[in-house]
Amino acid sequence: MRGRDDGKRLEAAELGARLGERATLVQFSTAFCAPCRATRRVLGEVAGMVPGVAHVEIDAEARLELVRRLGILRTPTVLVLDADGRVVQRAVGQPRKADVIAALGEAV
Repeated sequence: MRGRDDGKRLEAAELGARLGERATLVQFSTAFCAPCRATRRVLGEVAGMVPGVAHVEIDAEARLELVRRLGILRTPTVLVLDADGRVVQRAVGQPRKADVIAALGEAV
């Protein structure tokens, strides 16, 4: 995980899911993206291991307005949100589990 964001904030209504109590892993995916499937598995495992962390996957093609607003250029893109929905980390490509766990340390 790498890259700070400019403090953009996302609400549960925009995500179509509840925010995690401590942090939320938001994954932007597309239907034919092979790394997206592996990313879904990694983020799901981390969310299952770390209490208060939620994983939300968003279909980038179905949510173009949100993709444009957040400057998502490739899939998978992962945003780490803190408990208030502020973007604290961003990564493009398939993340390693250890990097996701480290990035969560900044959000919680």
